[in-house]
Amino acid sequence: MRLKYFKKGMKDGIPILLGYFAVSFTFGMMAVQGGLSVFQSVSISFLNLTSAGQFAGLDIILAAGSLWEMALTQLVINLRYMLMSFSVGQKLDKKYAWWHRFGVAFGMTDEIFAITMMQNGAVPPYYVYGAMAVAVPGWTLGTLAGALAGQVLPDMIISALGIAIYGMFLAIIIPPARKNSTLAWVILGAMALSSAFKYIPGLNRVSSGFVIIIVTVVVAAVAAAVRPIREERHE
Repeated sequence: MRLKYFKKGMKDGIPILLGYFAVSFTFGMMAVQGGLSVFQSVSISFLNLTSAGQFAGLDIILAAGSLWEMALTQLVINLRYMLMSFSVGQKLDKKYAWWHRFGVAFGMTDEIFAITMMQNGAVPPYYVYGAMAVAVPGWTLGTLAGALAGQVLPDMIISALGIAIYGMFLAIIIPPARKNSTLAWVILGAMALSSAFKYIPGLNRVSSGFVIIIVTVVVAAVAAAVRPIREERHE
């Protein structure tokens, strides 16, 4: 029975593997170009499993930011994974030992959370382990491939491939923004505030890590106050 759920998790995780490989390739390439070794780049991906967090963390590392700056940035960006882990922990089959929740939480990502919550009824932890068994190698091996490519590819090709990460983010935010005006205003607000920190004298001295923290907290707080999500009540 455990093997059955593990195989199902692996099967559902194959599309995640393919997507992770493509995105982490860019991370590995950018990390090596920034001065990190191949081993350091791959270790970051294997131990963190967070795309936005890793790209933000890479900026802080390359800018020689402080540990406090790194910790606060990762806390803000990755706080959602704690909430996802709590939610999945409630969905796991209660007949399995409590410590499985720690293993599941380690590999929790947006995509693994999504496929897990889509399962009917209680979910054995082995389903999540199966998804992790293909998703984690996909993210890690993609980083390895990108890091190795970054050492041999011409600068012109590396510069072109570096645009891939921006294309990925645009593909994530544009479709939902077209359907949700509130989300569109949040995105525009974040862009405007980020631009202010980039070009306004004085503000442009704030390090990239703290810019991420400030923009995230301010824009989220304003959006929550101006356009709160109202829960629907059903009889």
